[in-house]
Amino acid sequence: MSKRLLPLALIFVAVGISTSFVGPYLALFLSDAVHAGPIRTTAFLIAAPVAGVLVSWLIGRVSDRRPIRRKLLITAALAGLAGTALTAVVRDYWLLLAITVTLTALAGTLFPQSFAYARQVLQSGDPKKAALGISTLRTLFSVAWVGGPPLAALVLAGHGFGWTYGLAAIMYAITVLIVLRWLPEVRKPTTDGAGDLPDAIAPVPPRSTLFLIVAGFTVVQTAGTLAVQAMPLYVSTDLGGSIRSAGLILGLCAALEIPLMLGFGVLTTRVPSRTLILIGVCCAIAYHAVAASAGSIWVLVAAQPLNAAAIAAISGLGISYMQDLMPGHPGRATTMITNTFTTGQILAAPAFGLAQAYGFRLAYAMNLVLCAVGLVLLISARHAAVASKREADALLPL
Repeated sequence: MSKRLLPLALIFVAVGISTSFVGPYLALFLSDAVHAGPIRTTAFLIAAPVAGVLVSWLIGRVSDRRPIRRKLLITAALAGLAGTALTAVVRDYWLLLAITVTLTALAGTLFPQSFAYARQVLQSGDPKKAALGISTLRTLFSVAWVGGPPLAALVLAGHGFGWTYGLAAIMYAITVLIVLRWLPEVRKPTTDGAGDLPDAIAPVPPRSTLFLIVAGFTVVQTAGTLAVQAMPLYVSTDLGGSIRSAGLILGLCAALEIPLMLGFGVLTTRVPSRTLILIGVCCAIAYHAVAASAGSIWVLVAAQPLNAAAIAAISGLGISYMQDLMPGHPGRATTMITNTFTTGQILAAPAFGLAQAYGFRLAYAMNLVLCAVGLVLLISARHAAVASKREADALLPL
């Protein structure tokens, strides 16, 4: 098992670097390099995550039926390699859109499928430390995002978008080589408490429970996305600060997230992941309440530990939590939870429009409501699961 953890760690760093090189600058790329215009840029930014959600969902359902996860990793990395390499040279809007909704969308499955593969590897060792391992790998992805955007900005300023996308393509190529050389196929998805049950009948929570969990994570992720989008304008227009101040606040939060993710991962060996996630959502509620009422930049600075704790718990433990609930379906479970972030990006767009019209303080007030709703949904999911189990027990023969 340990021989596969280092290659997996390298994959998460490579994927983090590749996505952090292109993700933050996509709108700028469409505006400056493609000259797309506001309407076509908006359409592109909506089509890209929608395609990503659909493709990830389809691949997630297929991935748990057969031992093909290694092939899926290779396919996704090759799609990323082709997609970024083509984007480095193509400047036609419609051709780029076609590349994005096909190759780039397929490349997006590399992230959840890597976590699914990692889960199976970790589960074959010490199952009690699986959540810690997943949280650690998620931390490496975050570390790559701390250094990736500033480095990409330097490359972009010196050489243009061709180089940034070219370097992202190299990261995908490295991923392909790592999988081919060091990652064998995992023969059978983990079943945790399912014993030797076939995957088709491995225990899965009721659909009502899964719906409540996914809905809860989605609204909380929407709030997190909206908070990041609104921060620069909130600081500069409502609090009288500068864009640089907003960047420092976001950087402080990112720096705090890393040790907190590791800390929460360690706590999972003693405290249930669900409990830690609920604590994280409570931290999010507290943070957005403070942000919505902040009178100065320093109030936001002081509140960043709450923000970082919320992100660390929700993003760092959400994957392992869902995998625990669906032990025989790691690919499907991981895809469901990672798609909540992408869906949150889509839903945050109209909310951001409201904040533009009525003031960016409204963004954090909406976030407060969203996180409160998310907390209710996640708590209700527990009650739904308990009620479903009671119904099932009542139907058992005496």
